Amino acid sequence: MKTHDDVPKRLLRITEIIAPGGPIPVGKSTWWEGVKSGRFPQPIKLGPRITVWREDDIEALLANGIEGDA
Repeated sequence: MKTHDDVPKRLLRITEIIAPGGPIPVGKSTWWEGVKSGRFPQPIKLGPRITVWREDDIEALLANGIEGDA
């Protein structure tokens, strides 16, 4: 029997993470600065024009709070 922990998490595109469509109220430039500095999670490159983030990493970021409140 599968439990909640067995359910695979999604990979999220930037539009699902940042404002206005996502839960993190920052723009693209601020997001990429945070990724570069280590403030935000590192992405996974799936192709030359496809970048995603693990849903677990974004949930952890939200649970722990965004340092410095962007």
